[in-house]
Amino acid sequence: MLALRHRLSSLCLKAVRQHGIRGISRTATAAASAASAAKPKPAFVRVPEAQVTTMDNGLRVASEDWNTPTCTVSVWVEAGSRYETEETNGVAHFLEHVLFKGTKSRSQLDIEKDIESRGAEVTARTTRELTSYSVRCFSKDVPWAVELLADVVRNASFNDEAIESGRVEILRQMQEAENDPRTVVMDYLHSAAYQGTPLSRPVLGPIDSVRSISKTDIQHYAEDNFKPHRMVVAAAGAVAHSELADLCKRHFGSLTNDYARLAPTMKPIRFTGSSLLDRDDHLPFAHVAIAVEGPGWADDDIIPLSLASAYIGSWDRAQSGGNNIASRLARQAHDAFNGGVLSYDSFLTSYRETSLWGMHFVANQESVNFFSKDFQTDWMELSQDVREFDLVRAKNATLTNMYSRLAGTQAACDELGRNIICYGRRIPMAELEDRIARVRPAELSQAAQRYIYDRCPVVAGFGPIEGLPDYNRIRGKMWFYGCRNG
Repeated sequence: MLALRHRLSSLCLKAVRQHGIRGISRTATAAASAASAAKPKPAFVRVPEAQVTTMDNGLRVASEDWNTPTCTVSVWVEAGSRYETEETNGVAHFLEHVLFKGTKSRSQLDIEKDIESRGAEVTARTTRELTSYSVRCFSKDVPWAVELLADVVRNASFNDEAIESGRVEILRQMQEAENDPRTVVMDYLHSAAYQGTPLSRPVLGPIDSVRSISKTDIQHYAEDNFKPHRMVVAAAGAVAHSELADLCKRHFGSLTNDYARLAPTMKPIRFTGSSLLDRDDHLPFAHVAIAVEGPGWADDDIIPLSLASAYIGSWDRAQSGGNNIASRLARQAHDAFNGGVLSYDSFLTSYRETSLWGMHFVANQESVNFFSKDFQTDWMELSQDVREFDLVRAKNATLTNMYSRLAGTQAACDELGRNIICYGRRIPMAELEDRIARVRPAELSQAAQRYIYDRCPVVAGFGPIEGLPDYNRIRGKMWFYGCRNG
């Protein structure tokens, strides 16, 4: 199975990680419920309004003026491992490692010196469907940042030395990912859930592909995917939108949507209820993930399922609390199993037309069986009955997580760019708060039931998983409302 683990590496999105306090009085709970029924005002009234301009070639330019001394400018591209082939799986992530290693007019040394002298920072991220390249700098250096991003996106040299250096970096990163059981099990989950379709491909790619990717592969991928109608330039900080739009027109305006080869197409996705298990009794703890298929990121059910994920929540034995933990599942993990459960976290990983909603947990060999059943029982109870107190807790956790994604210009810019790519607009925080506040217990329960009850789950396990129930037993509990030990 070692070769399989090499083929399945990297990246999934984070789940909500907040908990309420059990000791809230009935009066406080009732007051919170009444407040949630009314249309809320944004908690942070200083969140600026996003401005968006679409250029003649389809490039979208978006900005939020946060009136800060620094600014983050990003180029977002609707591209990732989903747009690769089996033979070039990993090329999108490979591109991330070589893009800033020189252009036709700048050497790698020139780029690095310029970044360092300005006190700037460069980051890049690749996922299954999205890629971003960012520069964080002083606001006065925004013109330089836009010009640098345009230069690396349009004129990267992809010299042999840079490619080989990037290959070494990626192989080392793959080795690190191999030693992270959570990364391994979440890639197993995608491989099983979307088997035979592009979303099953890991972002890092299989090791054989990384070793064979050529300069031509990288050039063709960049040429085929860096098209303005699939790109967004986003900025957050002290930035004037008109100035940003002018800069983008100057540096990106001549980009065309013409293709030298066949245009990349988004192949359909198919979810398959199944399991992928990799038993290794030499590891001290098992990592298990169980999920069902959810809706795409723009579906109306995403808000209720986000709340459902927060409702189940997350827990880690290292955190304080015992009988005072609000979540029943967290109390069970804390008090039962003789300390055999280390942690769990609920997640909702969304893509264009699908998502994975479930939970990842870490437990010893003796606890895997009973805790997996306990989690499924909580899942089924969620689709049958939602407690008002716990819904208030889930809403508060979701709002906290939502606003924490705006901490700093980098986070705000990421949220802005992702919104424009995914939804075609920046969803106002007041609108999100309103949609969260309007979810009632019955609505949350009905949404959960649509995706849980009698649905085929996907299961992935890694480590000492001998005690994990057989897939047919896990599938059987997807329609069973009963005792916790069933």
